[in-house]
Amino acid sequence: MSDSDELDLNAGGEAAAADGEKGAAPKKGRGAGLKVLLPTILKFAAIGLGALIFIVTVAVITFNILNKGGQSQTSITDPTNAYMGTRPVYAWYNLIGAVTTRTRDPNVTVTVEVLIGYDDKNGNAATASNLNAYQFEMRDWVRRYFSSKTPADLLPENELRLQNEIRERLNTEILDTTKARKILFNRLDVLEM
Repeated sequence: MSDSDELDLNAGGEAAAADGEKGAAPKKGRGAGLKVLLPTILKFAAIGLGALIFIVTVAVITFNILNKGGQSQTSITDPTNAYMGTRPVYAWYNLIGAVTTRTRDPNVTVTVEVLIGYDDKNGNAATASNLNAYQFEMRDWVRRYFSSKTPADLLPENELRLQNEIRERLNTEILDTTKARKILFNRLDVLEM
């Protein structure tokens, strides 16, 4: 071997090493791999975090829309629970008496006896005397009210609507200090002639 072959051997060895690692970057130390991978890892972490925030936001908005703003629309009551709440106890005014009048249909007569429930927790005589003061006005008002109705308005399925309407109109048109809380019909007879 010649001296020049020896020199070529070292050069050829470096060339062979370079040929064996085609496309590979020369190593610059241990931290070089982490510097290359860190931006990729951070990019995928940011995409995952953004997707998670988007999914949670869509789920919360959908849940609120389905529940109409997050308010519960159902109430669950236990039928075995003995305590269901107390209904208010009213004092009853019944001195209006039975009122008979014709409806809008002249062949139909209605006879009604209205009971007015009102708050009287302390047995206050002023409340009853206030109702007594309007007794005749209420009797006339009830007569006019039922004379403006048709027989179809006085069907049994319309009684609750009639009671609520009478209560509201009595409170606004006649009564001042005492307020009717509930209206009942002791009698509601619709007769065709």
